[in-house]
Amino acid sequence: MKLALITDIHANREAFEACLDEAQRLGADRYAFLGDFVGYGADPAWVVERVRALVADGAIAVRGNHDEAVVRGVRESMNSDAQHVVEWTRGQLDDGQLDFLSRLPYAMERYNSLFVHANAYAPQAWEYVTGRSEAVHSLHATTAPYTFAGHVHEPQLYNLSGLGKIADFTPTPGIAIPVPAHRQWFVLPGSAGQPRDGNPAACWALFEPERSLLTFHRVPYDIDTAADKIFAAGLPPRLGERLKEGL
Repeated sequence: MKLALITDIHANREAFEACLDEAQRLGADRYAFLGDFVGYGADPAWVVERVRALVADGAIAVRGNHDEAVVRGVRESMNSDAQHVVEWTRGQLDDGQLDFLSRLPYAMERYNSLFVHANAYAPQAWEYVTGRSEAVHSLHATTAPYTFAGHVHEPQLYNLSGLGKIADFTPTPGIAIPVPAHRQWFVLPGSAGQPRDGNPAACWALFEPERSLLTFHRVPYDIDTAADKIFAAGLPPRLGERLKEGL
């Protein structure tokens, strides 16, 4: 099995299509989507519909905080740009798409793994895993060897040994990493639709459980088109400009 891990698409059709195309080229036969299908970008309906179709074919999908904001209302912690896009997005989705988002689980277990948007210890609170202490907290909250999460828009990998020692590193794209199940792993593939590590290329990862291998990937996409759609929709211009900067 080859499981493609894609998260934080944020209504960026061009980035999502590029990730799906590369995943197919590399032999992915399963998909897991880790939330935030909407927000920031200009193609929420297309993205949600594509994810919904893949879920109907067996893909995993969990809820992100932007998905929840669209169906339940914005949170005060969201910045003004994010709140504006949430309100705009709600008007772009039909009843079926809104219902799909409203039914997404906060967490899902499959393939000896846990899939969440934010973390394992409080998936509905949307707290970020930005360092070792949060990663340990999350890994202690599950017995699964592998936890796959989004929310953080930069690729990162943490592992916890049987002796309780935590380590982390930033992966190199395209280099397979051994991830044996006798350790626990917290995997952040990085954002497909809005990377924030200074590299504008879309992020995704490929997990091969039978071989205990994980490979992070970066794929270029048509950023100018994605940005121009944001401008044309009348959304905050900064949301288009930052795609070009990867910030």
